[in-house]
Amino acid sequence: MNIKQGLLIGCMAFAGTIAKAQTKLYHEPYRLQAHFSPQAKWMNDPNGMVYYKGTYHLFFQHYPKGTVWGPMHWGHAVSKDMIHWKQMPIALYPDKLGYIFSGSVVVDEKNTSGLGTKDNPAMVAIFTHHDPKGEKLGAINYQNQSLAYSLDQGKTWLKYKGNPVLKNPGIKDFRDPKVFWYAPGKKWIMSLAVLDHITFYSSPDLKTWTKQSDFGQTLGAHGGVWECPDLIPLKLGGKDYWALLVSINPGGTNGGSATQYFVGEFDGSNFKPVSTKTKWIDYGPDNYAGVTWGNTGNRKVFLGWMSNWLYANEVPTVKWRNAMTIPRELSLEEVGDDIYLASNPVKELKNISAKTIKLDEKQLAGSNNIFSVIKQNLTQYKLKFRTDNLTGYAVTLANESGEKLILGFDKENNRYYLNRTNAGRNDFSKVFTGVAYAPRVDITPASDVELIVDASSIEMFADGGLSNLTGVFFPKKPFTRLSVSTNGMELKDVEITPLKSIW
Repeated sequence: MNIKQGLLIGCMAFAGTIAKAQTKLYHEPYRLQAHFSPQAKWMNDPNGMVYYKGTYHLFFQHYPKGTVWGPMHWGHAVSKDMIHWKQMPIALYPDKLGYIFSGSVVVDEKNTSGLGTKDNPAMVAIFTHHDPKGEKLGAINYQNQSLAYSLDQGKTWLKYKGNPVLKNPGIKDFRDPKVFWYAPGKKWIMSLAVLDHITFYSSPDLKTWTKQSDFGQTLGAHGGVWECPDLIPLKLGGKDYWALLVSINPGGTNGGSATQYFVGEFDGSNFKPVSTKTKWIDYGPDNYAGVTWGNTGNRKVFLGWMSNWLYANEVPTVKWRNAMTIPRELSLEEVGDDIYLASNPVKELKNISAKTIKLDEKQLAGSNNIFSVIKQNLTQYKLKFRTDNLTGYAVTLANESGEKLILGFDKENNRYYLNRTNAGRNDFSKVFTGVAYAPRVDITPASDVELIVDASSIEMFADGGLSNLTGVFFPKKPFTRLSVSTNGMELKDVEITPLKSIW
């Protein structure tokens, strides 16, 4: 063998090693195949979600040196369809003003900030600087709002020299700015989480902010601090409304972290809800800090962090920790004399959908395992069905180890449930096991449900997305049995769609 041949063989071996490493990446135990998760290390809240020039940007709370929460950076990923993702270099690093906590990104098309030009508008990030030294010393003004900007469509970022642009007035929890352009008033509006309520600010240029109003001191759930607000316009029956999303931790309806919402009117200064009833965008234990993409016109798409602060630092993944939900399109629905927010998987999910398999009653009656009927064992898939008369059902995922995850509807109590008590590993947390419930919002006898199942997560969208449940689980072996029991309730339009890996 000559030197040239030796080099060729060596290069081929090296290429094989790289290919093998890439094959292992994103295919570790419990790694989700249809959801975004970081290549490695810790992730929590989605940040800076914005659509610009054909690209969806997702920034996220990230600690690149560990798989538990640490000094916060802004990670960055991009996508053309919100389904397939490419992770980019870290966008924002901690500095002398502190860690980079949650916030938002806008495209300053009118160059109100002067940070770009009208021909090349700046992408401007508005985020919370969290000073850990001030917090440790017992100060209460250690969270302030700052800017960074990009002139190359998000590839690189510069911190604004005049940071912070909104200084803390002496409030311990003062964070998570979500900003949008309010065209009727020709101004920017910021929703900011302040202790146990939301404060609205306005600005002509993203640099100078004026307080407008407060909302929520006596409304909604108050079991914990309010976080990650998002105020979005939506239409219902030709009428304009606004929905205000507010995450809370703890104090969620099923324990720990959760996201509530209010539907109402906004005049550029004040938000007034049409109902004082406390409502939740998802009743499951694992959907938190969700906000919507900016710059998407009338379409509003929500993405949540698929975890819970009760155990987020402890879930049994090794190289990475935590993932995002499936992107969900939001809409308003009238039920009785009230208005609710519905959320459903985005249509772009079809980009990873294989051929849908339809099942009839005879096939389901002849087997207690759908996977046997379709002759496939699936790890990620969609399961859909409907009924004209909802009386109760149970969908069970099980494996040969006797572990099982059950999701169903309890007619007597008029609620959906997710039972992961025996769904796999739960030794990492005393509060992970249990049953989560979602009240049925719809009042008609007919019902539909769509389930999205991945390697270690399940998301339920019932009654057109009015009642939702999201949960993670960690079975010792993959679930190889899928069954639906109905106790005589007739199922219609049963179909299962395999989902391809996004990686």
